Amino acid sequence: MTDDTRTRTVPSPISDCAAANCPEPLLPNSDPARVRAMTAGVDMRDDPAEWAFVRLSKLIADFEKDLDPDEEVGATVVGLPGDGTLKFDDVGFWAPDFILFSGKNADGKMVRVIQHYSAINVTLSATKKPEQREARRIGFQLSELVRATNPKS
Repeated sequence: MTDDTRTRTVPSPISDCAAANCPEPLLPNSDPARVRAMTAGVDMRDDPAEWAFVRLSKLIADFEKDLDPDEEVGATVVGLPGDGTLKFDDVGFWAPDFILFSGKNADGKMVRVIQHYSAINVTLSATKKPEQREARRIGFQLSELVRATNPKS
């Protein structure tokens, strides 16, 4: 009997995409040009929380493209009390592992949700904006942050 001391290579959850934009979401019924636009200029990040934040921010910005002028993005986040709805004020991350959501619940009370990047469960939804102001689009702000922190820029 021989002793096999070869080591197994475990695939990394963070791949090396070199200069290519990667990976694209698989949305079979979506317009391929829209999917490419969502990922244009986005490069992989070494930090898993930052990489999750980058993709989440792109998904939010893409979702906002279909909202009516009197709607803004809301979300249902697993773990929130009540109906779990949160109107986003901000989304961020704290490397290496936390994704942060800040906003207001259905009662208008401040909420901050802290989730591990591997446990994010968010349902984006259209919500009516308050009458006294224009609808807020956080996707643009998040996209600006993604662009500013892009390691290949």
